[in-house]
Amino acid sequence: MIVVADTSPINYLIQIDCDFLLPMLYGRILVPAAVIGEMRHSAAPLAGRRWLASLPSWLEVSQARWEPDAELAGLGEGEREAIQLAEQTDADLLLIDERKGRVAAKRHGLRITGTLGVLLRAGEKKLIDPETAYRRLIAETTFRSSPDLESQFLNRVRTL
Repeated sequence: MIVVADTSPINYLIQIDCDFLLPMLYGRILVPAAVIGEMRHSAAPLAGRRWLASLPSWLEVSQARWEPDAELAGLGEGEREAIQLAEQTDADLLLIDERKGRVAAKRHGLRITGTLGVLLRAGEKKLIDPETAYRRLIAETTFRSSPDLESQFLNRVRTL
């Protein structure tokens, strides 16, 4: 399975001590160089910057070939490169949270999930309590969830 990740799912999972889920669920994760650059930025969460000091063996930094695409012009560099890398590697899944990026990825025919999808899948496999992880995500990070999204997520958790 080829899985490509954008910055935010990795950062959020690191901040709530759930990054260990990524190799358990997906094996190897590909990230474009721009994702590492965003995670190293001085304004990025400190937990992610510290995590980068010793990259895990399951994370592979891969350079996406830049291809002009007007549809991706309004996205951040990490989202653009993650979408292009997912296309170029024929990825099975793209981990991405930002709404604009998710819409663009779907238009490009990519299968996507985000931080909440990772937590749900881990809950299905009984690796974590996804409701507890969600509560940490909301309380300890900048993750934004609408009341509707929260309700949908918690309803799905309760059916696991």
